[in-house]
Amino acid sequence: MSARYRLAPGPKGNWLSGNLPDFRQDRLGYFTKLAHEYGDCVSIRLGPRRMMIVNHPDLVEEVLVTKNRLFIKHFALRYTKLTLGNGLLTSEGDFWRKQRRLAQPAFHRERIAAHADIMVAFTQRMLEHWQDGQTLDVQEEMMRLTLEIVAKTLFDADVSDSTADASAAMETVLRTFTRRVNTLLKFPEWVPTPLNLESARARKRLDKIIFDVIAERRASGSSHDRIDLLSMLINATDEDDGARMTDRQLRDEAMTLFMAGHETTANTLAWVWYLLSLNPDAEAKLHAEVDSVLGGRAPRFDDLPRLPYAENVVTEALRLFPTVWLLGREATEDCQIGGYDVPRGHTIFMSQWVVHRDPRNFDDPLTYNPDRWADGLAKRIHRYAWFPFGGGPRICIGNSFAMMESVLLLTTIAQRYSVKATAPEEVTPLPTMTLRPTSGVKALLRRR
Repeated sequence: MSARYRLAPGPKGNWLSGNLPDFRQDRLGYFTKLAHEYGDCVSIRLGPRRMMIVNHPDLVEEVLVTKNRLFIKHFALRYTKLTLGNGLLTSEGDFWRKQRRLAQPAFHRERIAAHADIMVAFTQRMLEHWQDGQTLDVQEEMMRLTLEIVAKTLFDADVSDSTADASAAMETVLRTFTRRVNTLLKFPEWVPTPLNLESARARKRLDKIIFDVIAERRASGSSHDRIDLLSMLINATDEDDGARMTDRQLRDEAMTLFMAGHETTANTLAWVWYLLSLNPDAEAKLHAEVDSVLGGRAPRFDDLPRLPYAENVVTEALRLFPTVWLLGREATEDCQIGGYDVPRGHTIFMSQWVVHRDPRNFDDPLTYNPDRWADGLAKRIHRYAWFPFGGGPRICIGNSFAMMESVLLLTTIAQRYSVKATAPEEVTPLPTMTLRPTSGVKALLRRR
């Protein structure tokens, strides 16, 4: 391989497993260490698979934008196909482009604005059960809340009675995905191993939720007068051939949005509460802005431009603890990135965790400082120095939805409570498919 191709430098690794043991032991630390030791382009091998890690915004842009048609989603993401199907996250080529066109109108600004009141109302309902002096796991609370919100905005369904079951099933899917990536010997999904059986049971529970809602909506014929995302997807027609989504396509898109739409926002807010606990000055500025702008009333969509500090609180949390901490692309043909050869079939990894914490991109990068974004920093830095939602044609379709939801939930809660992590030193990041606190964030509530 090396005689024919000029590969990036990197650690040698074990003859059989390559660098998998180091990768498996501490992913975040390993990627950071490799960037420090080898620079912007690093070659590693996970078992039989070779990959190159790129650590510079120019190279990230080259992969995601200028040469995006030379790549498809990476091998690990294909392990999610049984759960997510052929949805926007996993599909490729012309089929993906057609599905993206069908789904895009559901995420236009005026469409997502219609969901703002739902987000605030569900948050207020959660707060009715909070009490001054209570200690709870705020990550668990955010998971429950965002699951209820995504069910309402996606399906127009109230799942408050079944959130525990749905959440447990999704937890199983994420956990089994991570174990599969970490395993050198991977059995096909149809082999009845304990891991595969556990994953299949979780998928069956999630499938029942999704298909039942689709069947009910088809039977009722009442999609045209609803604003939920499922209704919009059911009614969407392709501008080229007038085609609509089949039940299977609806299931795949709904499952993708159902899983991604609550997991990512919940983890972002968990990290926000953790970081604010460590930075009382930032929390005080947030409270001052909320009190000044809202004056005690519930936030509305139109308030968002007048809540810049709240948005910066979320933006800075996504910099330090990006929910999507790693992106991967697989080369469909031989190409070059950063002056090094990338043979067909090789994977390129881009880590938001590494790039967001690079001192070349941000001053004092390990410090949580929402004020760094106050003077137009986003317009001055490289477009791919901060890319928590990916980039290029395959940028997350729900990025505006997620930012709106995060700011509305944050300000609704901050009006009423100060949320303080009780043991912040015990909060550590767990890099699975997303970046989440390993054992949640235990927090003490203080009514304001």
